[in-house]
Amino acid sequence: MLPIFVVNNFGQFNHLILRMFRDLEIDARMIPNSLSPEAVAEGCRGLVLGGGPEITRSGNAPGYLHLGLPVLGICLGLHIIATEFGGSVQPGRSGGYGPVEVEVQDHDAILAGYPDRIRVWASHADEVARVPPGFRVLASSSICTHEAIAHPDHRIFGLQWHPEVSHTADGRRVYENFNTITLEDGR
Repeated sequence: MLPIFVVNNFGQFNHLILRMFRDLEIDARMIPNSLSPEAVAEGCRGLVLGGGPEITRSGNAPGYLHLGLPVLGICLGLHIIATEFGGSVQPGRSGGYGPVEVEVQDHDAILAGYPDRIRVWASHADEVARVPPGFRVLASSSICTHEAIAHPDHRIFGLQWHPEVSHTADGRRVYENFNTITLEDGR
């Protein structure tokens, strides 16, 4: 079985995403965002677009969204997804990292098993202002209306928050759910 790739977009928590998968005994590998889309398509069963300081440093990551693989975008990864598919990103009203209470409106596959409200750790320096066509909002908060989005037909999911940090309640469930999604293809 192929691993899940964690795309390093130069974010400070990308190593924690990899560690989370390892703690869950899920085969995952960190890759640079400079790897060719062809190599990514041949080498994994799904990928996580990790966070990073700015979208201009996302390398080939936007191209990975068109490979037909399941994708989970975390923070900057969400912003890459939104902009690549016709949405928009703007500076957030609440800036820096901190605790946020998120309301789950749609317990889609990526948020399966979560209660209606969860406490998460997020950065809102930038956030999705306009959801791309074909995507739906899964979760929101009092400071951000697009905390989580998905295009279930394409198995593309994005979260504003960081499930891999200890401050996020039951964050491992997101990665367990994503693993389940990636196994549906049998790659």
